[in-house]
Amino acid sequence: MRAKYDLEERTEKFAKDVRMFVRSLRNDIANKEDIRQLVRSSGSIAANYIEANEALSKKDFMYRIKICRKEAKESAMWLRLVDEFESKQILKEKIKLVDEATQLLKIFSKLAQV
Repeated sequence: MRAKYDLEERTEKFAKDVRMFVRSLRNDIANKEDIRQLVRSSGSIAANYIEANEALSKKDFMYRIKICRKEAKESAMWLRLVDEFESKQILKEKIKLVDEATQLLKIFSKLAQV
């Protein structure tokens, strides 16, 4: 089944893109915690999707997919919270990442309904 690997790659790319993005952010006291949480939630999407593909039961699969959905939603929230300090380039990248997190959220919401 090729589709699962495309989503595995997409979630991993999102986690990598988030890591590249946070390197451009100012590491002040407020951003520091938001960045830490963002890195964790973005990586968790990819890790839990891999776990879902290795699930031993449908129940386990659905549980992992629901975690992916939750982590995608959290990632979008942490992205909205980080401060880009009025940098138009950083804001542009932030908007792109929020959009990708939202798209992933929608995909996992659909999968959770199956």
